[in-house]
Amino acid sequence: MSNFKFASESVAAGHPDKVADQISDAIVDAVLLQDTQGRTAVETLVAHDRIVLAGEVNTFAKLDIEQIVREQIKKLGYTNPDWGFSDQSPIDNYLHQQSNEIAVGVDDYGAGDQGIIFGYATNETEQYLPAPIAISHALVRALDTARETGRISYLRPDGKAQIALNYVDDKPVSAEHVTIAVPHSKEVDLDTVKQDIYKHIVVPVLANYGFEIDVEKLIVNGTGVWHNPGPSSDSGLTGRKIVVDSYGGFARVGGGAFSGKDPSKVDRSGAYAARFIAKNLVANGLAERAEVALAYYIGAKEPVNYTVETFGTARVSQVEIDKKARQILVPSVRNIIEQLDLHRPIYLPTASYGHFGRNEFPWERVIDVN
Repeated sequence: MSNFKFASESVAAGHPDKVADQISDAIVDAVLLQDTQGRTAVETLVAHDRIVLAGEVNTFAKLDIEQIVREQIKKLGYTNPDWGFSDQSPIDNYLHQQSNEIAVGVDDYGAGDQGIIFGYATNETEQYLPAPIAISHALVRALDTARETGRISYLRPDGKAQIALNYVDDKPVSAEHVTIAVPHSKEVDLDTVKQDIYKHIVVPVLANYGFEIDVEKLIVNGTGVWHNPGPSSDSGLTGRKIVVDSYGGFARVGGGAFSGKDPSKVDRSGAYAARFIAKNLVANGLAERAEVALAYYIGAKEPVNYTVETFGTARVSQVEIDKKARQILVPSVRNIIEQLDLHRPIYLPTASYGHFGRNEFPWERVIDVN
């Protein structure tokens, strides 16, 4: 057991990196909607008045890429050209056909790329996520909701949240600090922004997790001013928020991004499988924490590494843990895709507020293994 502090962050749906992730995953879903076997590896760069697409696709789907991109940007609230980035910004499209050298390795359910993957679960929140990342996601989702509903009407797209929690005996017991960064209209002073954020965002979100914090421990816009949102102020790129996407730094990270990739890419499907196994070990009471590690080479049908770590919290033997893990899911590429039903257009919602801890995704389903 140990006492420590731990901080995690999340970012709003309008954060430049998440704009890029959502554009990439909107294209993935558009392909899978027409072609369930379509393959994608889509990278998006967003910057001042510019959207750049690169990567490869292998599909018979007929897509209006420009329309997909512009609709996504508009949905995220970037409709004002005065911000230097909007749904009218120019698009450079460099997508091309997938290499035959890659395709030959995945035609029969081989891994679409080399990858090392980690999945994690803990019983410290009802989402089976570490509390810092779960709360950070809830904070930025509340920020976006407040803007979209008009509850805090002067907010603009983009934003970040960070929370530091105190742990005693490996359990989160109190909130130490909260940071919120969010752009807003120039007509509203920062003190008003801080008070509204504290009242409408921080207090209710933390209360949902059993915590509270004094307003003095809240920082809003650390430099004192933020008015211009999005890629004009800070460029965004697909896959640059993999710690936000996963476990907030609380568990190891394999390094491969999720968004923009079809399920033949084990960076994505393997991460979902590892989370599915870890969550079900914890949800079934076999351990308080679990981390699943997988590794593949390109074309591999089975992982070359498959280990389960429970950090001394297992309630059964390691032999039984390993047996139950394989009962939950045998992580061959085919089994992952078929058991989790991944050849579907379900990926755009994953590209904001994290890929884990949300029951609408098939890898979050709990099954009985006792």
